[in-house]
This record gives sequence, structure tokens and C-alpha cells, in this order.
Amino acid sequence: MQGDVRGQLVRQVDGLPEVDQQVVAAALGGLLLLAVGIFVYRWLKRPAGKRFAAVLAEHDAIAVLLHPNPDADAMASALGVARMAESVDTEATLQFPGQIRRQENRAFRTVLDVEMVKLEHVSEIDAEAVVLVDHNEPRGFTGADGVLPTCVVDHHPGGGAGKEFTDVRTEYGACSSILTEYLRDIGATPVPPDRHDSEVEGLALPTRTATGLLYGILSDTNRLTRGVSPADFEAASFLHPGVDEDLLTRIADPEVSTETLEVKARAIAGRDVRGSFAVSDVGAVSNVDAIPQAADELVGLEGVTAVVVLGERDGTVHLSGRSRDDRVHMGRSLAAAVGDLANASAGGHARMGGGQIPPAVQADGTREVSAPRGEALLDRLFDAMSGDV
Repeated sequence: MQGDVRGQLVRQVDGLPEVDQQVVAAALGGLLLLAVGIFVYRWLKRPAGKRFAAVLAEHDAIAVLLHPNPDADAMASALGVARMAESVDTEATLQFPGQIRRQENRAFRTVLDVEMVKLEHVSEIDAEAVVLVDHNEPRGFTGADGVLPTCVVDHHPGGGAGKEFTDVRTEYGACSSILTEYLRDIGATPVPPDRHDSEVEGLALPTRTATGLLYGILSDTNRLTRGVSPADFEAASFLHPGVDEDLLTRIADPEVSTETLEVKARAIAGRDVRGSFAVSDVGAVSNVDAIPQAADELVGLEGVTAVVVLGERDGTVHLSGRSRDDRVHMGRSLAAAVGDLANASAGGHARMGGGQIPPAVQADGTREVSAPRGEALLDRLFDAMSGDV
């Protein structure tokens, strides 16, 4: 029947004068373009969470890739992706390069029993489809520059993108807030700690995942006080019914290492204050995660509005900055301070940033013992915070 109708239409078009045939062909082409446009419009109008879930559903397995030395926000975001993948019967493996050093991050992984696989070489990536969370360019392992991610979900500035899905929201305080929105988009319901997942209708958001996502938001926004957006508050409110306060406390208040306390003490005692800005060189450290913790401590001092703490490990100088001063965009300030130093890198948000200065390599191929520090670097940091660089 359909063939007969089609044949009749073809015969009718063929029987028209040439000019009329061109008009009919143009009309059919216009209708096709309109249909494609409507499809694309409807696809783009779908909530981001549903579009992300649809992409995940197209793959049998995904590798959720975290940035080097992942923090709580990265791990929580990965847990959110894993739950979404599970909802569409896609297998997810969480992978990370580097080490987890900071005590809160180690507690996060232990308390919530987060299963993650260490990654050192591109050949160890567990699936062809790679999802980046909390960063938008693969890094930290051999062959990282050859990875083309399938999806990117992040809140940091950068030029990375996924070949099938990209969502970078720099106005958000935490990547966990984005994943929380996704889960809400697909109808997930946080499960209270005193109930079982089977007791809620529809898609369950397990207590451990909800607790992890809330802590991810709290940790990256300094308990919703730094770089926070309305979306972060909304995400925290949505998650609250499913949060286990005991687990949250165990993550947030782990034992602090002796070295971390010593680094904080050195940062405070050795600070150089010029106006309302402070810079402190804490010297050699074995745990670089103590440096941002010292910066968090220093920026809370009376009269200090922006700080940079630097320390050295294995010859590389690590920088961590914090700002509560509207005149100082910390990420841009650090980038400006080290921008013309060989192999140095830095960046971040308005309220927090970080960077590294590796040892320089001489023309003869020899490597300096350590990157330069001293007064020259301190002056550059102060000038950058003052807007003079």
C-alpha cells in the first residue's frame, strides 16, 4: 500500500513541468530540514541530565576519569556518574592518576567505600568511552594527551570538550552540584539513611552517594561560603533528606597528621604581609596537600584578604592561593605570576587557585635541583595580586 502511494507521488511529480518539479523538490527539502531542526531543538531542550544519561546508555561500559590526586568533589562527582550509568545498565569503572593524600579525601574514600582503580598509563583505561569529571583535559598519566573523552562534566575554566557531551559550568562552586542536577533531572530520589533503596519509588539515590555529593559541594565551597552559586544551595537542599550525618561527620573531621599541623604553623609564623595580602613559603614538604590546607588557615587571619602559600616537594614548587578580596581573582593572579616561567602552570577560580613550578632544564639538558623560590618569586606573587603583572 505504501509502495503504491509512493509510486503515485513519484509519477505525479515526474509528470509536472520541470519548474514545478524544482518547486516540489525544494519544498520537500525544506520539510526535511524542518524535521531535523525540530528534532535537534527538542534534543537540546531536554534537561542536561537526560541528555547525559542518553549518551551513557549508548555505551556498554565507561571509564570515569578523575584528575590527579582527586579531591572529594571529584570522587563524589564520579559516584554520581556511576549511579547514572547504573540506571541505564552501563558498567562504570572509576579511575585516577596520582595519589590521595589529604586526610579528608582519604576518609571520603574509606568511609564511603569508593572503589577506584589507579591509573598510570593510557593503556590501563578500562573502557573506550571516557567520562571526565571535575576537569576538562586528561592529565597526570602517560599518554594522557592522546585521550579524546566522550563526555566532559566540569566547573573549572578550560578548553577541554567531549566528543559526544560537554557541560562546563564555571559559575558553579562544585562539580557535585552539576551531577546532583543530573540525578534530579532523571527523577532520582535521595534515600533517607534509615530506609532501604527499595522503599522509594522510581530511581533511588543511595544514602552513601547523596552523602558523598553533599560533602563534595561543602568541601569545594568551604561549607557554602566561597564561590557558591544559587545552584549549589539548591543541590545541597535536594540531597539533604538522603544524607547520613554520622558518615558526613566521619569524613569532615578525620585525624589531622602532624605534618599538616606543622605546615600550617610554619605558614602562619613565616608569613610575609604587605597590606592585606600575605605570602608564605613553608619550605620542603612530603605531603603537598598540606599546602592548600595552610592557605585555608592563613586567609582566615584578621586583616588578610588574599594569600598564597608555596612549598617544595621533589624539586617542584607547589602554589596554593585563596582570596576573599573582590579585587583579586586568585586563579588569574597565579597564572600571571608564573606565566613566563618555563614549564610552570597555574590557574583556578576567583576564590581559589593553584599552580606548579618544576625545575628548569638547562640548554645542555641538565635539570636544576629545584625550582627558584626566594624574594623574586614572592615579589611576583604580591605584584600579581596587586594587579601589577
